[in-house]
Amino acid sequence: MMNAEQCWNAVCARDASKDGTFFFGVRTTGVYCRPSCRARLPLRENVRFYASADDAERDGLRACLRCRPRATEVDPYAQRVREVCRHIEAHADEPLKLADLAARAGLSPFHFQRSFKAIVGVTPRAYVEAVRVERLKSALKASKDVTSALYDAGYGSPSRLHALADTRLGMTPKQYRSGGANVTISYACVHTALGMMMLGATDRGLCFVQFDDSEAALLQRLQREYPAARVEPMRTPYDPQFDRWIASLQRHLAGTQPHLDLPLDIRATAFQLRVWSHLQSIPYGEVRSYGEIAASLGNPKGARAVARACASNVAAIVIPCHRVIRNSGELGGYRWGLARKRTLLDTERTHR
Repeated sequence: MMNAEQCWNAVCARDASKDGTFFFGVRTTGVYCRPSCRARLPLRENVRFYASADDAERDGLRACLRCRPRATEVDPYAQRVREVCRHIEAHADEPLKLADLAARAGLSPFHFQRSFKAIVGVTPRAYVEAVRVERLKSALKASKDVTSALYDAGYGSPSRLHALADTRLGMTPKQYRSGGANVTISYACVHTALGMMMLGATDRGLCFVQFDDSEAALLQRLQREYPAARVEPMRTPYDPQFDRWIASLQRHLAGTQPHLDLPLDIRATAFQLRVWSHLQSIPYGEVRSYGEIAASLGNPKGARAVARACASNVAAIVIPCHRVIRNSGELGGYRWGLARKRTLLDTERTHR
Protein backbone atom coordinates (compact mmCIF):
# COMPACT_ATOMS: atom_id res chain seq x y z
CA MET A 1 0.00 0.00 0.00
CA MET A 2 1.16 3.57 -0.72
CA ASN A 3 2.29 5.68 2.18
CA ALA A 4 -0.04 8.31 3.68
CA GLU A 5 1.56 11.22 1.81
CA GLN A 6 1.23 9.49 -1.55
CA CYS A 7 -2.36 8.56 -0.75
CA TRP A 8 -3.23 12.14 0.15
CA ASN A 9 -1.62 13.44 -3.05
CA ALA A 10 -3.74 10.98 -5.06
CA VAL A 11 -6.90 12.16 -3.29
CA CYS A 12 -6.06 15.82 -3.93
CA ALA A 13 -5.46 15.02 -7.61
CA ARG A 14 -8.58 12.82 -7.76
CA ASP A 15 -6.38 10.23 -9.42
CA ALA A 16 -8.69 7.59 -10.93
CA SER A 17 -5.72 5.31 -11.67
CA LYS A 18 -5.45 4.70 -7.91
CA ASP A 19 -9.08 3.60 -7.54
CA GLY A 20 -9.17 0.17 -5.94
CA THR A 21 -5.62 0.38 -4.61
CA PHE A 22 -6.72 2.15 -1.44
CA PHE A 23 -9.70 4.00 0.09
CA PHE A 24 -9.92 7.10 2.23
CA GLY A 25 -12.36 7.77 5.04
CA VAL A 26 -13.53 11.06 6.52
CA ARG A 27 -14.13 10.90 10.26
CA THR A 28 -16.40 13.96 10.39
CA THR A 29 -18.89 12.59 7.83
CA GLY A 30 -18.52 8.87 8.57
CA VAL A 31 -18.07 8.12 4.85
CA TYR A 32 -15.30 6.42 2.90
CA CYS A 33 -14.51 7.03 -0.78
CA ARG A 34 -12.25 6.06 -3.63
CA PRO A 35 -9.40 8.44 -4.54
CA SER A 36 -11.17 9.91 -7.60
CA CYS A 37 -14.33 10.92 -5.70
CA ARG A 38 -15.60 14.30 -6.93
CA ALA A 39 -16.99 15.36 -3.55
CA ARG A 40 -15.56 18.41 -1.79
CA LEU A 41 -12.00 17.81 -0.58
CA PRO A 42 -11.97 17.15 3.20
CA LEU A 43 -9.47 18.54 5.67
CA ARG A 44 -6.34 16.41 5.87
CA GLU A 45 -6.57 15.97 9.65
CA ASN A 46 -9.99 14.30 9.25
CA VAL A 47 -8.80 11.72 6.70
CA ARG A 48 -7.69 8.13 7.21
CA PHE A 49 -6.52 5.62 4.59
CA TYR A 50 -7.53 1.99 4.22
CA ALA A 51 -6.26 -0.94 2.17
CA SER A 52 -9.77 -2.25 1.52
CA ALA A 53 -13.42 -1.28 1.77
CA ASP A 54 -13.87 -3.94 4.44
CA ASP A 55 -11.23 -2.23 6.59
CA ALA A 56 -13.06 1.09 6.26
CA GLU A 57 -16.40 -0.47 7.22
CA ARG A 58 -14.86 -2.23 10.19
CA ASP A 59 -13.80 1.24 11.32
CA GLY A 60 -17.46 2.29 11.35
CA LEU A 61 -17.58 4.10 7.99
CA ARG A 62 -20.19 3.69 5.26
CA ALA A 63 -19.70 3.75 1.50
CA CYS A 64 -20.01 7.09 -0.31
CA LEU A 65 -23.16 7.15 -2.46
CA ARG A 66 -21.52 9.47 -4.96
CA CYS A 67 -18.40 7.51 -5.95
CA ARG A 68 -19.61 4.02 -4.90
CA PRO A 69 -16.22 2.72 -3.70
CA ARG A 70 -17.42 -0.88 -3.55
CA ALA A 71 -17.81 -0.83 -7.33
CA THR A 72 -14.03 -0.45 -7.73
CA GLU A 73 -13.26 -3.73 -6.02
CA VAL A 74 -12.82 -6.41 -8.69
CA ASP A 75 -13.16 -10.01 -7.61
CA PRO A 76 -10.58 -12.01 -9.57
CA TYR A 77 -13.16 -14.71 -10.14
CA ALA A 78 -16.09 -12.45 -11.06
CA GLN A 79 -15.80 -12.92 -14.81
CA ARG A 80 -15.47 -16.69 -14.44
CA VAL A 81 -18.57 -16.83 -12.25
CA ARG A 82 -20.54 -14.70 -14.70
CA GLU A 83 -19.58 -17.09 -17.50
CA VAL A 84 -20.79 -20.01 -15.39
CA CYS A 85 -24.10 -18.19 -14.86
CA ARG A 86 -24.53 -17.87 -18.63
CA HIS A 87 -23.69 -21.58 -18.98
CA ILE A 88 -26.34 -22.47 -16.39
CA GLU A 89 -28.94 -20.37 -18.19
CA ALA A 90 -28.13 -22.03 -21.53
CA HIS A 91 -27.99 -25.60 -20.19
CA ALA A 92 -30.52 -25.63 -17.34
CA ASP A 93 -32.27 -28.59 -18.98
CA GLU A 94 -29.14 -30.73 -18.48
CA PRO A 95 -27.66 -32.28 -15.31
CA LEU A 96 -25.48 -29.61 -13.65
CA LYS A 97 -23.16 -30.87 -10.91
CA LEU A 98 -21.22 -28.59 -8.60
CA ALA A 99 -17.92 -30.27 -9.48
CA ASP A 100 -18.50 -29.72 -13.20
CA LEU A 101 -19.42 -26.07 -12.73
CA ALA A 102 -16.37 -25.54 -10.51
CA ALA A 103 -14.12 -27.14 -13.13
CA ARG A 104 -15.57 -24.82 -15.78
CA ALA A 105 -14.56 -21.87 -13.56
CA GLY A 106 -11.14 -23.38 -12.92
CA LEU A 107 -11.71 -23.54 -9.16
CA SER A 108 -12.06 -26.21 -6.52
CA PRO A 109 -15.69 -26.94 -5.55
CA PHE A 110 -15.12 -25.27 -2.15
CA HIS A 111 -13.68 -22.03 -3.57
CA PHE A 112 -16.20 -21.99 -6.41
CA GLN A 113 -19.14 -22.32 -4.01
CA ARG A 114 -17.81 -19.52 -1.80
CA SER A 115 -16.96 -17.18 -4.71
CA PHE A 116 -20.27 -17.83 -6.47
CA LYS A 117 -22.27 -16.97 -3.34
CA ALA A 118 -20.22 -13.80 -2.72
CA ILE A 119 -20.57 -12.55 -6.32
CA VAL A 120 -24.07 -13.69 -7.30
CA GLY A 121 -25.76 -13.53 -3.90
CA VAL A 122 -27.10 -17.10 -3.90
CA THR A 123 -25.50 -20.55 -4.02
CA PRO A 124 -24.92 -22.31 -7.38
CA ARG A 125 -27.67 -24.78 -6.52
CA ALA A 126 -30.13 -21.98 -5.75
CA TYR A 127 -29.27 -20.24 -9.02
CA VAL A 128 -29.77 -23.44 -11.05
CA GLU A 129 -33.09 -23.95 -9.28
CA ALA A 130 -34.19 -20.38 -9.95
CA VAL A 131 -33.39 -20.67 -13.67
CA ARG A 132 -35.27 -23.97 -13.90
CA VAL A 133 -38.28 -22.61 -12.04
CA GLU A 134 -38.40 -19.67 -14.42
CA ARG A 135 -38.32 -22.07 -17.36
CA LEU A 136 -40.94 -24.30 -15.77
CA LYS A 137 -43.34 -21.42 -15.27
CA SER A 138 -43.13 -20.58 -18.97
CA ALA A 139 -43.31 -24.23 -20.02
CA LEU A 140 -46.37 -24.93 -17.86
CA LYS A 141 -48.31 -22.37 -19.88
CA ALA A 142 -47.10 -23.66 -23.26
CA SER A 143 -46.73 -27.45 -22.88
CA LYS A 144 -49.52 -29.92 -23.48
CA ASP A 145 -49.13 -31.43 -20.00
CA VAL A 146 -47.28 -30.97 -16.72
CA THR A 147 -44.83 -33.85 -17.24
CA SER A 148 -43.60 -32.45 -20.56
CA ALA A 149 -43.08 -29.05 -18.98
CA LEU A 150 -41.15 -30.62 -16.11
CA TYR A 151 -38.65 -32.36 -18.40
CA ASP A 152 -38.37 -29.33 -20.69
CA ALA A 153 -37.30 -27.24 -17.70
CA GLY A 154 -34.52 -29.66 -16.75
CA TYR A 155 -36.08 -31.68 -13.93
CA GLY A 156 -35.11 -35.33 -14.07
CA SER A 157 -38.20 -36.98 -12.61
CA PRO A 158 -41.84 -36.29 -11.67
CA SER A 159 -40.92 -36.82 -8.00
CA ARG A 160 -39.36 -33.34 -8.12
CA LEU A 161 -42.88 -31.88 -8.46
CA HIS A 162 -43.68 -32.12 -4.77
CA ALA A 163 -40.40 -30.64 -3.56
CA LEU A 164 -40.71 -27.85 -6.11
CA ALA A 165 -44.26 -27.00 -5.08
CA ASP A 166 -43.23 -26.81 -1.42
CA THR A 167 -40.21 -24.59 -1.97
CA ARG A 168 -40.63 -22.33 -4.97
CA LEU A 169 -43.92 -22.36 -6.88
CA GLY A 170 -46.18 -21.96 -3.84
CA MET A 171 -48.70 -24.20 -5.60
CA THR A 172 -48.67 -27.37 -7.63
CA PRO A 173 -47.46 -27.09 -11.25
CA LYS A 174 -50.96 -27.91 -12.45
CA GLN A 175 -52.39 -25.06 -10.38
CA TYR A 176 -49.75 -22.66 -11.65
CA ARG A 177 -50.46 -23.73 -15.24
CA SER A 178 -54.11 -22.79 -14.73
CA GLY A 179 -53.19 -19.36 -13.32
CA GLY A 180 -53.31 -20.24 -9.63
CA ALA A 181 -56.82 -21.66 -9.68
CA ASN A 182 -57.92 -23.39 -6.47
CA VAL A 183 -55.10 -21.83 -4.43
CA THR A 184 -56.50 -20.26 -1.26
CA ILE A 185 -55.06 -17.01 0.06
CA SER A 186 -56.22 -15.82 3.46
CA TYR A 187 -55.81 -12.16 4.30
CA ALA A 188 -56.12 -9.81 7.25
CA CYS A 189 -55.64 -6.06 7.74
CA VAL A 190 -53.97 -4.40 10.70
CA HIS A 191 -53.41 -0.77 11.61
CA THR A 192 -49.76 0.29 11.83
CA ALA A 193 -47.77 3.48 12.23
CA LEU A 194 -47.54 3.54 8.42
CA GLY A 195 -51.26 3.14 7.84
CA MET A 196 -53.27 0.09 6.88
CA MET A 197 -51.21 -3.05 6.23
CA MET A 198 -52.62 -6.20 4.64
CA LEU A 199 -51.05 -9.63 5.00
CA GLY A 200 -51.95 -12.39 2.55
CA ALA A 201 -50.83 -15.97 3.14
CA THR A 202 -51.11 -19.45 1.70
CA ASP A 203 -50.52 -22.51 3.85
CA ARG A 204 -46.80 -22.20 2.99
CA GLY A 205 -46.10 -18.59 3.96
CA LEU A 206 -46.71 -14.92 3.26
CA CYS A 207 -47.44 -14.04 -0.35
CA PHE A 208 -48.56 -10.42 0.14
CA VAL A 209 -47.48 -7.69 2.58
CA GLN A 210 -48.49 -4.20 1.44
CA PHE A 211 -49.65 -0.78 2.64
CA ASP A 212 -52.46 1.52 1.55
CA ASP A 213 -54.97 3.91 3.02
CA SER A 214 -57.96 1.55 2.96
CA GLU A 215 -58.76 -2.13 3.21
CA ALA A 216 -60.78 -1.99 -0.01
CA ALA A 217 -57.80 -0.71 -2.00
CA LEU A 218 -55.54 -3.39 -0.53
CA LEU A 219 -58.04 -6.17 -1.28
CA GLN A 220 -58.33 -4.97 -4.85
CA ARG A 221 -54.54 -5.03 -5.18
CA LEU A 222 -54.33 -8.54 -3.71
CA GLN A 223 -56.95 -9.83 -6.15
CA ARG A 224 -55.14 -8.16 -9.03
CA GLU A 225 -51.85 -9.78 -7.94
CA TYR A 226 -53.42 -13.27 -7.78
CA PRO A 227 -56.45 -13.11 -10.12
CA ALA A 228 -57.18 -16.85 -10.27
CA ALA A 229 -56.74 -17.61 -6.57
CA ARG A 230 -59.49 -18.03 -4.00
CA VAL A 231 -59.09 -14.96 -1.76
CA GLU A 232 -60.87 -14.96 1.57
CA PRO A 233 -60.56 -13.15 4.93
CA MET A 234 -58.61 -14.90 7.68
CA ARG A 235 -60.99 -16.54 10.10
CA THR A 236 -61.05 -15.20 13.64
CA PRO A 237 -59.53 -15.92 15.99
CA TYR A 238 -56.45 -15.90 13.80
CA ASP A 239 -54.27 -18.95 13.50
CA PRO A 240 -51.49 -18.69 16.16
CA GLN A 241 -48.81 -18.73 13.45
CA PHE A 242 -50.51 -15.86 11.61
CA ASP A 243 -50.73 -13.93 14.90
CA ARG A 244 -46.98 -14.38 15.38
CA TRP A 245 -46.28 -13.06 11.87
CA ILE A 246 -48.39 -9.95 12.54
CA ALA A 247 -46.70 -9.39 15.91
CA SER A 248 -43.23 -9.70 14.35
CA LEU A 249 -44.06 -7.15 11.65
CA GLN A 250 -45.52 -4.73 14.20
CA ARG A 251 -42.41 -5.00 16.39
CA HIS A 252 -40.21 -4.50 13.34
CA LEU A 253 -42.10 -1.35 12.36
CA ALA A 254 -41.73 -0.06 15.91
CA GLY A 255 -37.97 -0.65 15.82
CA THR A 256 -37.92 -3.28 18.57
CA GLN A 257 -37.27 -6.30 16.33
CA PRO A 258 -34.57 -5.41 13.78
CA HIS A 259 -34.42 -8.80 12.07
CA LEU A 260 -37.31 -10.57 10.34
CA ASP A 261 -37.28 -14.25 9.48
CA LEU A 262 -40.72 -14.95 8.05
CA PRO A 263 -41.62 -17.66 5.51
CA LEU A 264 -42.44 -16.37 2.04
CA ASP A 265 -44.53 -17.99 -0.68
CA ILE A 266 -43.93 -15.74 -3.67
CA ARG A 267 -43.15 -16.15 -7.35
CA ALA A 268 -39.87 -14.78 -8.68
CA THR A 269 -37.68 -14.86 -11.76
CA ALA A 270 -34.03 -15.83 -11.36
CA PHE A 271 -32.99 -12.16 -11.44
CA GLN A 272 -35.67 -11.09 -8.94
CA LEU A 273 -34.52 -13.87 -6.62
CA ARG A 274 -30.94 -12.57 -6.74
CA VAL A 275 -32.01 -8.96 -6.10
CA TRP A 276 -34.46 -9.82 -3.32
CA SER A 277 -31.93 -12.10 -1.62
CA HIS A 278 -29.42 -9.25 -1.75
CA LEU A 279 -31.95 -6.81 -0.24
CA GLN A 280 -32.47 -9.16 2.69
CA SER A 281 -28.71 -9.09 3.34
CA ILE A 282 -28.59 -5.27 3.75
CA PRO A 283 -28.03 -4.62 7.47
CA TYR A 284 -30.81 -2.99 9.48
CA GLY A 285 -30.45 0.80 9.43
CA GLU A 286 -28.23 0.88 6.33
CA VAL A 287 -28.94 1.70 2.68
CA ARG A 288 -27.51 0.75 -0.70
CA SER A 289 -27.90 2.41 -4.08
CA TYR A 290 -29.39 0.73 -7.14
CA GLY A 291 -25.96 0.97 -8.76
CA GLU A 292 -24.20 -0.65 -5.81
CA ILE A 293 -26.56 -3.61 -5.88
CA ALA A 294 -26.22 -3.97 -9.65
CA ALA A 295 -22.42 -3.92 -9.34
CA SER A 296 -22.47 -6.50 -6.55
CA LEU A 297 -24.55 -8.77 -8.79
CA GLY A 298 -21.95 -8.53 -11.54
CA ASN A 299 -23.79 -6.06 -13.78
CA PRO A 300 -22.66 -2.47 -13.04
CA LYS A 301 -24.98 -1.13 -15.76
CA GLY A 302 -28.03 -2.92 -14.41
CA ALA A 303 -29.31 -0.26 -11.99
CA ARG A 304 -32.62 0.08 -13.87
CA ALA A 305 -33.18 -3.67 -13.79
CA VAL A 306 -32.57 -3.62 -10.03
CA ALA A 307 -35.07 -0.77 -9.69
CA ARG A 308 -37.68 -2.81 -11.61
CA ALA A 309 -37.09 -5.80 -9.35
CA CYS A 310 -37.59 -3.57 -6.30
CA ALA A 311 -40.78 -2.13 -7.80
CA SER A 312 -42.20 -5.63 -8.35
CA ASN A 313 -41.72 -6.64 -4.71
CA VAL A 314 -45.01 -7.88 -3.22
CA ALA A 315 -43.74 -8.41 0.35
CA ALA A 316 -42.96 -5.00 1.83
CA ILE A 317 -40.66 -4.95 4.87
CA VAL A 318 -39.99 -8.70 4.66
CA ILE A 319 -38.07 -7.97 1.46
CA PRO A 320 -36.70 -4.54 2.49
CA CYS A 321 -36.70 -2.65 -0.82
CA HIS A 322 -37.04 0.58 1.20
CA ARG A 323 -33.28 0.29 1.93
CA VAL A 324 -32.43 1.02 -1.71
CA ILE A 325 -31.90 4.62 -2.79
CA ARG A 326 -30.59 6.49 -5.82
CA ASN A 327 -26.86 6.84 -6.51
CA SER A 328 -27.19 10.56 -5.79
CA GLY A 329 -28.35 9.86 -2.24
CA GLU A 330 -31.98 10.80 -2.97
CA LEU A 331 -34.67 8.42 -1.74
CA GLY A 332 -35.85 7.46 -5.22
CA GLY A 333 -39.17 5.69 -5.70
CA TYR A 334 -41.15 3.44 -3.39
CA ARG A 335 -44.21 1.43 -4.31
CA TRP A 336 -46.01 2.46 -1.13
CA GLY A 337 -45.10 6.15 -1.08
CA LEU A 338 -41.98 8.16 -0.26
CA ALA A 339 -43.39 9.28 3.10
CA ARG A 340 -43.51 5.65 4.25
CA LYS A 341 -40.01 5.01 2.91
CA ARG A 342 -38.63 8.01 4.77
CA THR A 343 -40.35 6.94 7.99
CA LEU A 344 -39.00 3.40 7.70
CA LEU A 345 -35.42 4.58 7.17
CA ASP A 346 -35.63 7.15 9.98
CA THR A 347 -36.99 4.51 12.38
CA GLU A 348 -34.22 2.07 11.50
CA ARG A 349 -31.48 4.67 11.90
CA THR A 350 -32.89 5.70 15.27
CA HIS A 351 -33.03 2.13 16.62
CA ARG A 352 -29.93 0.77 14.94
